[in-house]
Amino acid sequence: MGEKIVNILLVEDDEVDVMNIKRAFKKNNVTNPLFVCNNGLEALDFLHGKRDPSIVDLPKIILLDLNMPKMGGIEFLRELRKDESLKNLSVFVMTTSNEDKDKVDAYNLNVAGYILKPLSMERFIEAVSALNNYWKLCEFPDK
Repeated sequence: MGEKIVNILLVEDDEVDVMNIKRAFKKNNVTNPLFVCNNGLEALDFLHGKRDPSIVDLPKIILLDLNMPKMGGIEFLRELRKDESLKNLSVFVMTTSNEDKDKVDAYNLNVAGYILKPLSMERFIEAVSALNNYWKLCEFPDK
């Protein structure tokens, strides 16, 4: 059985969190290509091929922050789920928001998981390890 490599899109505006996720990927030997967008608008443009049309395989997994400028995570999820070509992407929320309303809104928009951002690097590494194990087990359609 070969290693499944799927592209991952990180939608995150905080450069420290982006750096932490990249570091956690490296520590866990996650070799999936990681693309980064700073807000929901950028992410939608990216997914529609407006930012980098050379990318053939769209990300199948999205790691999504909720609190971002221009278009936040919940608004992005609403737009994503309305789009026939994107609605089936797996989205994991990674946020500092522990608000029940955000959790309910996210799960009502079919997120695969809601993860509170860990405060320590060790916890970040553990969270990414768990995600990596999860998506290695998952089967995704080719298109």
